[in-house]
Amino acid sequence: MENLGILQFWTFVSGVIVIILLPGPNSLFVLKTSISRGAQAAWQALAAVLLGDALLILLAYLGVASLLLASPELFRWVRYLGAAYLLYLGVQILLSLRQHKASADNSTTGTGTNHHPHNISGSVFRKSLLLSLTNPKAILFYLSFFIQFIDYSYQPAWLPYLVLALVLELVSLCYLTVLIYAGRAIAGFFRHQPLAAKAGNLLLGLLFSAFAIRLVWA
Repeated sequence: MENLGILQFWTFVSGVIVIILLPGPNSLFVLKTSISRGAQAAWQALAAVLLGDALLILLAYLGVASLLLASPELFRWVRYLGAAYLLYLGVQILLSLRQHKASADNSTTGTGTNHHPHNISGSVFRKSLLLSLTNPKAILFYLSFFIQFIDYSYQPAWLPYLVLALVLELVSLCYLTVLIYAGRAIAGFFRHQPLAAKAGNLLLGLLFSAFAIRLVWA
């Protein structure tokens, strides 16, 4: 791949696989969406993750990510924004435990409300995209790891970025697709195990909150 301006291609592929397989907010959000809202909404979340990664790679190519790192104060505020959003999602998941109980009570009395799938999908896409774009760890990844495999003397300069971006997106797509189908299987189990479902939501809410705290104190 050196004829495309890419250095140590298979090392890059191995590193990407390891990094993507590590649990993180994006993958947990896709899994949680598949479990709680179904595959259709989870595909929306997956598409938003891929779009967010593509935008961050574009920003790295344009030098905007380098500008963030060159300004510690600005990068600190980006980190705080990401942490605040993670905490918001975590609290939402925890609060949903009470909402699910209220919905179950309403359904038994016939006063439940109908949800609109298109609105839910749109909300999921926006949440997933914002989660991806406010992840400072991803910015660091594209600057500290991604760029090590690019030959900057190669022209046109955008081509190695594009090739590596496509590889990363393909690996991410495969992994998140597996999570979506895993989420469907877990949802089937949870339908017959309401206590396990509550425990799962509690764990996810705590994990998102823990990600937020770790981001602030990193």
